[in-house]
Formats: sequence, C-alpha cells, structure tokens
Amino acid sequence: MGIGWPQLLIIALVVLVLFGRGRIAEMMGDFGKGISSFKKGMNEEEAETPASKAQIEAPAKDAAPDVAPAAERDAKAAETTDSSN
Repeated sequence: MGIGWPQLLIIALVVLVLFGRGRIAEMMGDFGKGISSFKKGMNEEEAETPASKAQIEAPAKDAAPDVAPAAERDAKAAETTDSSN
C-alpha cells in the first residue's frame, strides 16, 4: 500500500508543470553542490578527528573523580552521627 509508479509519475508531472524544466535543473544542481559540500566537510572533519580526539581524551583520563568507597563513607557517617549524640 505504498506509492506506486503511476502515483510517482503524476507527482513528477505536477512538479514539472509548477516549476518548469529550467527551475528543476537549477534546483537539482544546487542540491548536488550541497551534497558535495557536505561530503567535503565530513572528510575534513574525519581528517581532524584523530588529533582532536587525542587532545580531548588526555585530560579526561587524568581527571579521575575523587569518590570514597561506600564502606568509608558509611564509617564516616556513623562517626559523625555518634559524635553528635
């Protein structure tokens, strides 16, 4: 129950009538340039990624959270509770 060939043909004819052959060619050319620009940007990003990733991961490995184990926290909590009573 999807769109079949007859429906696609009707849609294509309506678009052709609305925009005209010249305008459709211009839009497709702009679309192609946009896709090319997107691919170029993605390739540039991939070239930069290994260096950027190394810079980002290095500080993350050095910065370890200072979290006390659960047993130590419980013992400290018990001491403060006992000393306050």
